[in-house]
Amino acid sequence: MLHLKNYVDTEDIFQTVFLKYVLSCISFESREHEKAWLIRVTINACRDMLKSFFRSRTVSLDEVMEQAAPLKEEHREVLEAVLSLPAKYKDVVYLHYYEGFSAPQISRILGKNVNTVYTLLNRARQLLREKLGGEEDE
Repeated sequence: MLHLKNYVDTEDIFQTVFLKYVLSCISFESREHEKAWLIRVTINACRDMLKSFFRSRTVSLDEVMEQAAPLKEEHREVLEAVLSLPAKYKDVVYLHYYEGFSAPQISRILGKNVNTVYTLLNRARQLLREKLGGEEDE
């Protein structure tokens, strides 16, 4: 937590290090050796995450919501509705409407079938209509 300053990233590192520990074939000489190995692997994983290309080129959605730039009330309501969607819908809506990717591109990014992406987009639109009180398509 001291290195990453982000609880979610800290949890990711914990899972990564634990997985390396469980899958490693290392036989430790002592408890101190095991503790030192865990600390070293954790520090290296934190450093790798901090210098990763993805982390240096992206901003979390939480930070976007906290930005001082005022949003029109109707835009804020839509963004809050999108952010409240389940992750599988939020991802496709964000990639399609905010990043401008097509369904085939999203299918490659997320490793899903193109028809699945279309289905997720349609279901997400329906959920957003319900949340925002929009009218049905005719």
